[in-house]
Amino acid sequence: MWPTTRWRRRVGTRGTLSPPRSSRFTKKRARRWPLNRPGHWRCRVFTTRFEAWVRRHAEALVSALGRTPLTPNQVTVVGLGLTFVAAGLVAFGQLRWAGIVLIFAGTCDILDGALARTTKTGYPYGAFLDSTLDRYSEGAIYLGLAAYFVSIGGTLERWLVLATLAALAGSFLVSYVRARAQSLGFTCKTGLFQRPERVVVTVVGLIIGGPVLYGVVFLLAVVTNLTALQRIREVWLQGRAQRLEREREMKATRTAPHQVP
Repeated sequence: MWPTTRWRRRVGTRGTLSPPRSSRFTKKRARRWPLNRPGHWRCRVFTTRFEAWVRRHAEALVSALGRTPLTPNQVTVVGLGLTFVAAGLVAFGQLRWAGIVLIFAGTCDILDGALARTTKTGYPYGAFLDSTLDRYSEGAIYLGLAAYFVSIGGTLERWLVLATLAALAGSFLVSYVRARAQSLGFTCKTGLFQRPERVVVTVVGLIIGGPVLYGVVFLLAVVTNLTALQRIREVWLQGRAQRLEREREMKATRTAPHQVP
């Protein structure tokens, strides 16, 4: 038997993996998969509630922005500019200031969507622009971190440069896998470490600095690629379920008795 209805509802709505009924997964095997455990659900809920808290307290600012000639796309571009400033500060070793600026950049990333919904000016191009500039933002921060570690030198910093590049590749793969899966008709909403989590962890690492920043970089190098693999696995499960369903339909068609007219 599968877990309780309450557990299954959390699995379905919070983005963890839920094997299809047609597969051979059992309850015991599902529990072995670490991304299906309640701890991941709590981690995702934390960032979801944090983002909801920011959105709720930003309503007054959104209302004020709605009375200005600023458009959501312009807010998105402002956020990108602030991210470039933060990346430059990281490269020159001003980590705490970079973390503070990155907070404002992340706020712009939240406000652009809220402003589009409030003013009813949301268009598909705006979503496309926001998603594209988010990749530039992440790439700038990671390149700033790599430049900072190169300027320090040392054996540990060399490993940190490699970890930064691995985190950069993983972050881009997370977005690419989802976009490619959706273009093929699959649903891909799972994610151990999506963009909100990555931004929050990066800000914490920059503000605290030192060993915490080093740990954050290594953490991002691991979890971003795990998230990409998680999404690849989700698409594989859906593709296998579709293939099995198609095979059953073909088998039923071949074995069905021919009707005599």
